[in-house]
Order: sequence, then C-alpha cells, then structure tokens
Amino acid sequence: MRNKYIVQELLAEITKELSPFIERASREAQLLLMAHLHKDELWLMMHRNQEVESLEELFSWVERRKKSEPFEYITQNVSFYSEEFFIKEGALIPRPETELLIDEVKKYALNVDASLRFAEVGIGSGIISIMLALYYKNASFIAVDISQDALDIAKINIERFGLADRIELRLGSLLEPISEDIDYLVSNPPYIENGIELESNLSYEPQNALFGGTIGDEIIKELLDEVLKREIKFFSCEFGYDQKDKIQNYLEDKKYKNLDFYKDYSDFDRGFTLKAKI
Repeated sequence: MRNKYIVQELLAEITKELSPFIERASREAQLLLMAHLHKDELWLMMHRNQEVESLEELFSWVERRKKSEPFEYITQNVSFYSEEFFIKEGALIPRPETELLIDEVKKYALNVDASLRFAEVGIGSGIISIMLALYYKNASFIAVDISQDALDIAKINIERFGLADRIELRLGSLLEPISEDIDYLVSNPPYIENGIELESNLSYEPQNALFGGTIGDEIIKELLDEVLKREIKFFSCEFGYDQKDKIQNYLEDKKYKNLDFYKDYSDFDRGFTLKAKI
C-alpha cells in the first residue's frame, strides 16, 4: 500500500481489503477513515480528492478488522444513548438494547431529584451508571465489577463525564462489596449458557462478562436472592431472550410486590424490573 492517497482512492483500497471478510465493507471503510481522520461523513463527501498521508495506523486498523476484531475496540470508541464512550478490550462492548435498561429504570424511579443510592453489578465500561447519574443528578452510585480491567475502563469514562464524586467503583463479585442500604439495583449481568458457540468477534470480548453459568441464568438468580434478602426496593436487569419463564418459575414461591418484563427492539424478551419490597 502507498503512503499517500486521495480520499476517494483510499476508500476504494480499504473496501477492497475488507470485502472478503466484512459484509458492509464499503461502509466500514468510511467509518474507519472517519475515525482515523476525526472527521464526519460530510467532510469525506466534500473532500473526496484531498490527499491523505501518515496511514500506518489506519492500515493496521484494517488488518485488525480483517481478523474480526470489533470495530469499537480498534477505534476505542463506542456510541451509547447518544453519548460517546471510551472502550477497549477488557470491557464488554455496549449493545443498543441495553439502552432499554436505562429507560426501564426511568419508569420506576420517577423522582429525578431524589437522593437515591443506586448500585450496579457488572459495571463494565461504566455506561449504565454514567447515563443514570446524568439523569438523576442527586443520586449516588456504587458500581461493582469482578474485573479490574473493566473498572479501569469505567474510571476513564466516569472522569470524562465529571462523575468521579458520585460513582464509586469497587472490585468484587456481585453485591459482596456493598454493605450499605440500596434503593435501586441495576445490572446487565453475564447470561449466556456456558459452552454456547459465539460469533468470532465475540472472542475478543471478556468471556466472564458473557457466560453466566451452566444454564446461563445463575448469576441473575443469585442477584434476585440478594435483592429479596436485603429488601432492595427495585431491581432492573437485562437477560437472555429465552429466560423469562425461568425467572418467573424461580420467583414463584418467593414474596415480592411486582414483576414486569420488557422486550427489545426485535420484540424478544430482554429483561425485567422486580419491585421487591412489599
């Protein structure tokens, strides 16, 4: 590959390189170049004949993408709920359906000015606690993760949004590091059954953030037990599309006030909110 290209030629070259490996090669070529140049799509359209050089990093990105490394890890950027976040290997890449988990919390914690104490189990990159902290400006957050790598990534994002004084990070498993009373628990825990074969790009993501046990719902059930034991008022949680009946059956002989399920953009069951305190 040459050291200098005009934009139009460069897009064609990247598309050619990606085509045997990526379905939307032309679009991904645009996105990679935009990320490399820190420009938007309009700029690309208006500067198709502009010369571009210093392309070593860009072509290394192309090689990584050819090996199915996620685009977000390559560019170290991910969009979520109309905001931009830092991301790299060590934290799960946020999915669009997790935005619905934010919406679910807003349905139940109606007083946006209340001094609530939220807890998040499995903070990952920090996107859930950050978006909730931006909405509930008087709330405090305790965010737990079993991975120090994930906590380090979350810390970067929390500091970017100026929320270090309101989101406290703790290393540990589930609710073990939290002894304080909690008003609202939120979690997008691992919920995939162990041994399920995943797409190749998912091999780059932290496996302990994907697989939830032999059946897949073990971590969710542990959290439900803690919520009921501690009488946490609300618990909103994402789960797998086929886990609704398992959650209902698990709670059948337990005492709680209310249980509501919600669906994702494809009309699959995607999570629930439990009002535990009677």
